Amino acid sequence: MERELTPPRLTHEHIRERLSPDACRGAPRWELGPAPPGGAAGAERAAVLLPLYCRDGAWHLIFIRRSHQVRDRHSGEVAFPGGRHQAGDPDSIATALREAQEEIGLAPDQVQVLGALRPLHTVSRFLVTPVVGLLPWPQPLRPDPREVARIFSIPLAWLGTPAHHRVRPYPAPDHPEAREVVFFDEYDGELLWGVTGRITLDFLGCLSAH
Repeated sequence: MERELTPPRLTHEHIRERLSPDACRGAPRWELGPAPPGGAAGAERAAVLLPLYCRDGAWHLIFIRRSHQVRDRHSGEVAFPGGRHQAGDPDSIATALREAQEEIGLAPDQVQVLGALRPLHTVSRFLVTPVVGLLPWPQPLRPDPREVARIFSIPLAWLGTPAHHRVRPYPAPDHPEAREVVFFDEYDGELLWGVTGRITLDFLGCLSAH
């Protein structure tokens, strides 16, 4: 039987420690999109925020469902708040915090940044840096309806249960662009998969790495 990916008695100090480069180096890395020509230099930079909070001793990760008003290939999908790097952003943390404020009304001064995961390439040719931030709870959040249809959370304990996710070829095993993609079971009517599922597993892998 596979062990759960979230250790017991998890504290924010433990999370910060596990997000250090040395700790994450030995963590499992899930399926990667192909690097664009020129590697990192050929990709557009982006960042997402993994908003984390603790309620009644249980940790939760906040997600969004993107609005169908967003006209791109990820319209209507589950995601983390985030987006493209802009010229005024000094670093990936600033990008993630700015995007979270714009998309879900989360004030940057309410976020305690615990660290970042390794950047990863996506099939849409972005180099995405996932930033992990701790929020005080309860926290008033306000979705921008132009970009976000819903804000919701999933317990880390549920996400870290191996039976709740699987990796399979997508779109189909015989498709010329088939790749291994993470799919979680449906939770509260929402389907977590793709790059957001992959980032979630990378985060859980860092937490459980020894």
